[in-house]
Amino acid sequence: MELRRVVITGLGALTPIGNSCDEYWKNLLLGVSGAGPISRFDATLFKTRFACEVKNFDILKYVDIKESRKMDLFAQFAIAAAHEAMEDSKIDLSSADLERAGVIWGTGIGGFTTCVEEMNAFAHGDGTPRYNPFFIPKIIADIAAGQISIMFGLKGPNYVTTSACASAANAIADAFNIIRLGKADFVITGGSEAPISVAGVGGFNSMQAISTRNDSPTTASRPFDKDRNGFVIGEGAGALIVEELEHAIKRGAKIYAEIGGCGLSSDAYHITAPQPEGKGAFLAMKNTLKEAELPIEAVDHINTHGTSTPLGDIAEVKAIQTLFGEHAYNININSIKSMIGHLLGAAGAVESIATVLTIFHDIVPPTINHFEDDENIDNKLNFTFNRAQKRIVNVAMSNAFGFGGHNTSLLFKKYKE
Repeated sequence: MELRRVVITGLGALTPIGNSCDEYWKNLLLGVSGAGPISRFDATLFKTRFACEVKNFDILKYVDIKESRKMDLFAQFAIAAAHEAMEDSKIDLSSADLERAGVIWGTGIGGFTTCVEEMNAFAHGDGTPRYNPFFIPKIIADIAAGQISIMFGLKGPNYVTTSACASAANAIADAFNIIRLGKADFVITGGSEAPISVAGVGGFNSMQAISTRNDSPTTASRPFDKDRNGFVIGEGAGALIVEELEHAIKRGAKIYAEIGGCGLSSDAYHITAPQPEGKGAFLAMKNTLKEAELPIEAVDHINTHGTSTPLGDIAEVKAIQTLFGEHAYNININSIKSMIGHLLGAAGAVESIATVLTIFHDIVPPTINHFEDDENIDNKLNFTFNRAQKRIVNVAMSNAFGFGGHNTSLLFKKYKE
């Protein structure tokens, strides 16, 4: 069968540096850090006392207070981002075939905060099991997709992907495949996460995975820098309207970019550490290019997973150099986690949005907080350190890797008729 072309026609973002896509993009280009002291709980006794939190979020802009109480924060974030993306797409739901419109969402841990709160309430009670009647609907990961589909009346494919920090990227890959196979006309896809809680921060502290640079939160996320010491935990959501090309053209949609391919792989190595030579990341990127039927020389930009961990950054750079060879020096590489932190299961969505906008505007956001070169990383590569760089970007990739060895690489390209 002939595969259909798939384009992106709507974007929505709720991030630590902006509660809308426009604000998010503006602050990315300015190199703004979203890190600051944790406000969600008293972190005084924690090894890490800062995070990249969403600021001034108001769910009541989207649902009434009664409905909001039925949702964990991760689902509230999802609703907000999806709402903006749908408005941006200008899809007329009154004339759309809602049986051919779906929601494929990603999240790593779903309603984790609600789960912790309910368990704490029981543990400190008198032993009587008093649970919120919405406890289960608030914590299950799939509820975000369900809530979005209910809000817009979409009756097509509806589910959530969970693959740790690759979750939202996997959701986008699934949406791409479903549309090009002719099973839907458009899909709201992306991901959301709200992990900034006692157990979330405490758990990552116990793994020694997150930065403890409490004296300077805004410079704590340092991808590819010699003194990086872990990622900065973040929260938020990103939504993309992924649409079949002819469907988009027929309604006169604005097209941000086209999805060219997706590559998936597994490290098959370790539950948390990357394969040291980046073999899984290499395979995911290789598979993406193969599916897109593009040579390595076509790639202008890579939005890396770039978490600011000692092992992860090196492995990803090795993968890029192994795959691209000499062409790696012509690619603008960056990690926007230096600004927004690591949004875990939502990372693939908010970072794909940045990649799409990089193509649309021909400017690459910076990797901030670079102070000293790491002798284990080839610093002749262009990491777009500390300031945005203008260049024509026709093809770009966005990488997302998750605990368990899950690797996803998405390829976006300028839309051409």
